[in-house]
Amino acid sequence: MTMAAETVEASRSPGVPLLQADGVIMRFGGLTAVNNVSMTVNEGEILGLIGPNGAGKTTFFNCLTGLYKPTEGQVRLSGVALAPKPRAVVEAGMARTFQNIRLFANMTALENVMVGRYCRTSSGALTSILRGPKFKREEAETRARAQELLEFVGLGTSTDHLARNLPYGNQRRLEIARALATDPKLVLLDEPTAGMNPLETRQASDLIFKIRDTGLAVVVIEHDMRFIFNLCDRVLCLVRGETLVEGTPDEVQSDPRVIEAYIGTGTDTDEDAEDSP
Repeated sequence: MTMAAETVEASRSPGVPLLQADGVIMRFGGLTAVNNVSMTVNEGEILGLIGPNGAGKTTFFNCLTGLYKPTEGQVRLSGVALAPKPRAVVEAGMARTFQNIRLFANMTALENVMVGRYCRTSSGALTSILRGPKFKREEAETRARAQELLEFVGLGTSTDHLARNLPYGNQRRLEIARALATDPKLVLLDEPTAGMNPLETRQASDLIFKIRDTGLAVVVIEHDMRFIFNLCDRVLCLVRGETLVEGTPDEVQSDPRVIEAYIGTGTDTDEDAEDSP
């Protein structure tokens, strides 16, 4: 085995638990969208979250990232319970992208990534207004890091392009760069290949492997089963807000319950709004 192969193999082996979600329940009135779901993500691992429309995948993501406060259950990162507030979650080391692109359309690619970086700066309001030495130093560092991340995701020549003028696949990459700008330990990607052509999908897969190889853990929601099963170390399948099966890609894709869940969704109208296309 070559040195490179050994490095990849080591990075795909189970690591120390990083994210632990225990017994997460999310109710909206009389509707239980997520029902007692537990999940562990290890350091340096890529975990896939799959399920038919309405399975509660994005709702579960929202519980993990503080957009929703779970009705019951707890989410911990590196052993520390997370407050159900998006800013607190980001500062703790968890970043995400969204199913629907949420860029600042009239800002440049560089400016979009710099926005993600500001959670790691410490200049106060007065220093920022007066543009004192500390502000100028942090602004220069933020700009340099943002450019570095644009290079990392393959957008190094798009620095000054407005986000709204970028091709769709590049907008997805820009969202990932902005998430990485927060210095996360874990990145959650909500349907990162939605609307992409086969070439863009392969490029997205390469980018996720590249992110993992820097030492970060990644959780991916995706409907493209070939993409998920070729990408992930483990896969968790949700159906109607509950865990159906969890295991290796081979175990999950060959499980008859998973096959039945997907085949039986043609008339499913129980879809929650967050999981809607």
